Amino acid sequence: MKKTKYLIIGNSVSGVNCVEGIRQVDKKGKISIVSDEGVYNYSRPLISYYLGGRIEKSGMPFRDEGFYGENGAELFLNARAEKIDALKKNVTANGGAIEFEKLLIATGGRPFVPRIEGIDSAKEGVFTFTKLSDAEAIIKYIENESIKNAVVLGGGLIGLKCAEGLIERSIKTVIVELADRLLPNTLDKTASGIIEEALEKKECGLIKEETVSAIESRGGRVEGVRLKPGGKTLKTNLFVIAIGVSPDIDIAKAAGIKHGRGITVDSRMRTNFEYIYAAGDVAEGRDSLLGSNAVIAIWPVAAMQGRVAGINMAGGSAVYDGMFPMNAVDIAGVPVVSFGITNPPDTGEYEVLEKKGDGFYKKIVLKNNIISGCIFLGKIERSGIFSGIIRDRMDVTSFKKELLSEDFGLLVLPKEYRKHMVVGEGIEV
Repeated sequence: MKKTKYLIIGNSVSGVNCVEGIRQVDKKGKISIVSDEGVYNYSRPLISYYLGGRIEKSGMPFRDEGFYGENGAELFLNARAEKIDALKKNVTANGGAIEFEKLLIATGGRPFVPRIEGIDSAKEGVFTFTKLSDAEAIIKYIENESIKNAVVLGGGLIGLKCAEGLIERSIKTVIVELADRLLPNTLDKTASGIIEEALEKKECGLIKEETVSAIESRGGRVEGVRLKPGGKTLKTNLFVIAIGVSPDIDIAKAAGIKHGRGITVDSRMRTNFEYIYAAGDVAEGRDSLLGSNAVIAIWPVAAMQGRVAGINMAGGSAVYDGMFPMNAVDIAGVPVVSFGITNPPDTGEYEVLEKKGDGFYKKIVLKNNIISGCIFLGKIERSGIFSGIIRDRMDVTSFKKELLSEDFGLLVLPKEYRKHMVVGEGIEV
């Protein structure tokens, strides 16, 4: 049986940051990483740009190949972790066992695939879109089969970025979304409407308030998808399921590790076993706005959680204070930034400030004069300031009238807070 001091399951941003966190404290302890993928590492948000031909595969890694050797980390590629024995402190991967002293579970999320009639018969032309290998498979299929059109199920961030990549390959694309707007969990109707207009200008088809009920195929090859409730059939040879991801917790559940939607962790990223940690899209860490644990599947959260876990695994002391949902993305040439709660419940507790102009939209959501969330579309240059204001739960009463102003900036904020933002730990400006 192989032995290691630190074992990490997963080689994306959480796993890599965990290595760096460990090395802050322990310069020599053996680190082993098990990854079910065949590449050293890559930035997952870039797979749509790779699909669209905007970047080469060589431009996707966020740490170079030498990172592992420089940090004394042994990397096992194409090695899927199959079982965790939490009591005996070992992990089975590709039939062999690795004994550990400390373990990080950073298995991330897996694509959610709904039950669709005919999906088992469709062997060619059906894809998901969460990994580099997905993008590579789609590109190969497009080129080998001379694909001209596609249907993407899902109008969330994954679906939109996939559609954008396909459009850049001159694939006539239709997005099917069950909700009444695109990005329903991130944007409101006004912001979504602007994104929809931008996509339509790129000749992207949009079908809302419907979903795919069946896949039609011949000889195992997709020929179309049937919608419901309308019953219309869309002819296509390429169908991408991109309706979201769910935490990949099966291996943790089987090991008796406490979980909800994701793996339950404390402020040090520990599970109910003090020597087992979790981080990233698989973990339920603290949501600083809700004041409770939640899965926040975004890159900055995964990076921070991985580093905190690594420091604590190595005997240091670090605390994850929590973060909140945030997204910064460009869709169809429209830059969008959103933070926190953007679609507040109609309970009378929230105040909403809005401003819309030529090519831009701003929305601020407040509760008791404290910002709970915001949307910036088109003009996003100063949106980063709001991330700090939300994080610090700052009362904005004294400058609330300035929040939507074109001139809003650091000088509007109280002097003592400006000083904190400029010289404090973690500069935000």
